Amino acid sequence: MRCFKYSLLICITLTMLDCSNTQEKLNVEVYETSASGNKMKRMTKFSSGDNATNIKLLPDEKFQTITGFGGSFTESSAYLLNQLSKANREKVLEAYFGENGANYSLTRTHMNSCDFSLSNYSYAPIEGDKELKHFSIKEDKDDIIPMIKDAMAISKDGFKILSSPWTAPPWMKDNKNWVGGKLLPEYYDTWALFFSKYIDAYKLEGIDIWGFTVENEPLGNGNNWESMHYSPEEMTNFVQNYLGPKLEVDGNDDVKILGYDQNREHLKDWVDVMYENEATSKYYDGTAIHWYASTYDYFPSELQYAHDKAPNKHLIQSEACVDSEIPKWKDDQWYWSKEATDWGWDWAPEKDKPLHPKYASVNRYARDIIGCLNNWVDGWIDWNMVLNRQGGPNWFENWCVAPVIVDPENDEVYFTPLYYTLSHFSKYIRPGAVRIGLDNSNDSLMVTATKNPDGSIAVVVFNEGKTAKNFTLNLNEKYVDIKISAQAIQTVMIPKS
Repeated sequence: MRCFKYSLLICITLTMLDCSNTQEKLNVEVYETSASGNKMKRMTKFSSGDNATNIKLLPDEKFQTITGFGGSFTESSAYLLNQLSKANREKVLEAYFGENGANYSLTRTHMNSCDFSLSNYSYAPIEGDKELKHFSIKEDKDDIIPMIKDAMAISKDGFKILSSPWTAPPWMKDNKNWVGGKLLPEYYDTWALFFSKYIDAYKLEGIDIWGFTVENEPLGNGNNWESMHYSPEEMTNFVQNYLGPKLEVDGNDDVKILGYDQNREHLKDWVDVMYENEATSKYYDGTAIHWYASTYDYFPSELQYAHDKAPNKHLIQSEACVDSEIPKWKDDQWYWSKEATDWGWDWAPEKDKPLHPKYASVNRYARDIIGCLNNWVDGWIDWNMVLNRQGGPNWFENWCVAPVIVDPENDEVYFTPLYYTLSHFSKYIRPGAVRIGLDNSNDSLMVTATKNPDGSIAVVVFNEGKTAKNFTLNLNEKYVDIKISAQAIQTVMIPKS
């Protein structure tokens, strides 16, 4: 009898163990970019390991709807593409906008010139032309407009364009200069008309403008290149009483208006004024932000505050780049190494210097995009799509890095690791996706997850560490064991069940 009891107990135990091992496997596709050389490589071998991080997806927890990801059409980028052979020009545009490439869905461009232009120019060059009878976008017709149109021809799903002015023409400003100064109140009506005429002029070219930021970096840029200053109250007055009503009267009120458009450390001050009440909020569709306040801090409390202040408005990262650096040519390892220095490395006030240490460019991008997504940001736009080996052209010699670097003289193209980093998001997280909840047992891995309109789920995992890590991904009682390389970013795609 005792033997029978023991035999029964053993059978029951074995059955229980057997049941625990029959949990259904999760069907996934995994793509990895790593310091070891992977570039969006599809990983096909999965294995469990010790000390695995547990990541549980919670699809019933829903957050913001994604507007898109992408980069910017600047005169510098468009000019460089025109210097390449037809084959290489198409290669770059296909890489950014093709289905097999990054598939960009949200982009930006500048109205009038910016630092990444070949010179200073305005669409309204005639002083005193308050009715803008001489308004013309002819400056864009040789480079920016052809680049946008070619991208449109490649993009199957299309993409949104956010346009930003760096400054009004000098004759509308109190200092009569391209740099600094403020818009004179007597030209508020004219400047609002400028936006409306821009929409119409681009529409005649077959290009729809999705939205505006009111002013790029309204707090200024140290008076170095094109800029125009606003306080939060001044910008809100302009939007509430001039720009918003003008777009409405002209039938252009479907175009979005985003306020602020600068670094996150001042975000609270701006959204408090923008969204003070129903009247101040009426014409604002959202807030735009930049990342230059720090090389590592994505300012989650400020992002959360901005969302809580206006939960139904857009929160879009409109500009980011590796600034104050000359690109490293065909040196992938540099982009994974903590050797980059930004403007703050030399020039930040002493109290802010800790925010500007040396950093790895890939880390900064991956950390910021995931941090933004996990704190209500619904769109993320990189700066120049293409620059040359000097980090220009830039009339002010404000050199920066782009994901794609070209050498027009030798007709060469270099896709840096930043291109692949951005692709992990733009290619797989599509417009209309909704960020979903997750539980992550180990904060040494950064993770975000979204559910696409087609029902697929995209999970992006970033391992900044110098050792490979194992993690188990769980969804609805299904699981998969995955290993992520050291210094790597992965996108895990789960097809619609």
